[in-house]
Amino acid sequence: MTADFDVTPQRLRHVLGHFATGLTVITAATESGLAGFTCQSFASLSLDPALVSFSPSRTSSTWPVLREAARFTVNVLPAGPQHLASQFARSGTDKFAGVPHSPSPLGNPILGQALAWGDCEFHREYDGGDHTIVVASVRALSARADAEPLLFFRGEYLEVQPQAGILETVA
Repeated sequence: MTADFDVTPQRLRHVLGHFATGLTVITAATESGLAGFTCQSFASLSLDPALVSFSPSRTSSTWPVLREAARFTVNVLPAGPQHLASQFARSGTDKFAGVPHSPSPLGNPILGQALAWGDCEFHREYDGGDHTIVVASVRALSARADAEPLLFFRGEYLEVQPQAGILETVA
């Protein structure tokens, strides 16, 4: 493997797209109603204290609304309903249309099909270039054992097929 010094945004997106990530939808009950957005840059940050991080784009119109609410839920998407990732990535639509959800302990929407969820409170925010790095304190969480994760790899959704030990591309 040879080094390529082309570090343009397009090249960076292509090369770092080789790192498989899970997909989340960050949701909140705000003064103006339910809000949410798709976020692939989510990670566990600390076990003690319980902290997670995610990085919304600086151009996000939803993140400022969630920041104002100061409480939100991270919903980890399962394999199967990958349409949720696209639905919550769109602007100017009712992102919750046709999406079953229930209130979390902090009153935020837990998506009915979520593989796992964490109820969080805003902790800190840092400059991350064209993104904002958000650190949140986890206050409650839960996970299902009956589903597999939805992954994003090389610009495509993938599902884990644990019985066969393979990954399968989904449309």
